[in-house]
Amino acid sequence: MCKAIVIGGGWAGAAAAVRAAKRGAEVVLCEKTDMLLGLGNVGGIMRNNGRFTAAEENIALGAGEMFEITDSLSTHRNVNFPGHDHASFYDVAMVEPEVRRLVKKLGVELRFITRIIDVRLENESRVRAVVTADGEVIEGDVFIETTGSTGPMGNCMRYGNGCSMCVLRCPAFGPRVSITERAGLKDLSACKADGTRGAFSGSCKLEKRTLSKKLQRKLDKDGFAVIPLPEKFINRDKLKKKVCRQYALDSYAENIILIDTGHAKLMTPYFNLEDLRQIEGFENVRFADPYAGGKGNSIRYMSVGKRDGYMRADGMENLFLGGEKSGFFIGHTEAISTGSLAGYNAAEYACGRSMLELPESLAIGDLLKFSRKALEEENGLDRRFTFAGGEYFERMKQRGLYSIEPEKIRNKVAFEGLENVYNRDLSVIK
Repeated sequence: MCKAIVIGGGWAGAAAAVRAAKRGAEVVLCEKTDMLLGLGNVGGIMRNNGRFTAAEENIALGAGEMFEITDSLSTHRNVNFPGHDHASFYDVAMVEPEVRRLVKKLGVELRFITRIIDVRLENESRVRAVVTADGEVIEGDVFIETTGSTGPMGNCMRYGNGCSMCVLRCPAFGPRVSITERAGLKDLSACKADGTRGAFSGSCKLEKRTLSKKLQRKLDKDGFAVIPLPEKFINRDKLKKKVCRQYALDSYAENIILIDTGHAKLMTPYFNLEDLRQIEGFENVRFADPYAGGKGNSIRYMSVGKRDGYMRADGMENLFLGGEKSGFFIGHTEAISTGSLAGYNAAEYACGRSMLELPESLAIGDLLKFSRKALEEENGLDRRFTFAGGEYFERMKQRGLYSIEPEKIRNKVAFEGLENVYNRDLSVIK
């Protein structure tokens, strides 16, 4: 049996572990904290705009497990809020245990509080093993890096407003380490509009019960709330710093926009607490993750690797990438999409079978090719890619890739001969 080592247990890592396990690999998932899903524990937005299409493509391809979980835990569905249509909001407090149960059920060995800090190379293009912070050497046939691109603390201090004590909890569990760079490759960092590196994480979390009863009822009923800001609190400069360009709309500067994800998700990278408490309905409010949301948020896109259409790191034979590690991608759906393909191809490669490259006729395949080519262009480091908005969602619409009709999406996948490809009997794959 081939052995796959997944480094990082966010949405991408969990999805990669599921796919590799279902392809017959022995899978070890190493996560530096004590929980799976990473930013998925504070995100909560699914199926908005082009993400609906991508979710249904994944389901048709055979990678529907994660979407079944988020759909089942969605407390609000088909929500239209500024810049976004037909969104679902899942309960961020309940999702991780469900994903953990799924991964364990498939026989994946979960190694929590296991921070990978180095690699052992067989030769310059092949990884033999990874090394933990405790000095343990974990050997494998194939490796999948899904460590994300946020932090470590030093980057948030240098390029942001300091450590926000976010859900990634670097002070408690240690900083992120780039496996691609440890393997001798050179990572890419994004640029903000002012030329500095990285980008601010897109939102903060408020304790819902500290809002006024009126606002709580609004969130419970509609799933979101839009509260106009007094002129003195409008800060359009923050829009330029956000990782999530789909929210770089005037309405997100002129209003407080809240989304109900179990907590009240505040769609801004930071907001001074003293100022926030001057607004009606927020008199008693306090932040959850990040606890320093009055000052700043984590800095992302500090460590993105180059890869091919199979999700394999450039210059490496057996190192695959998923999630934000594999491109300037935004969102859970994007992480699940890239992680699923990385996990599938890693297992296929390790077991001596043919790998899969998704065609451009599918939104996922088009995004992967388009984003890879964009990195070679002059402004490539300043671009962000998501099914939910910005330039890629516009591209989806222009190319006829955007659809909210599940049957139509399934038929397109079937036309390409890829229906349930991720789960086909091994004897069928040639």
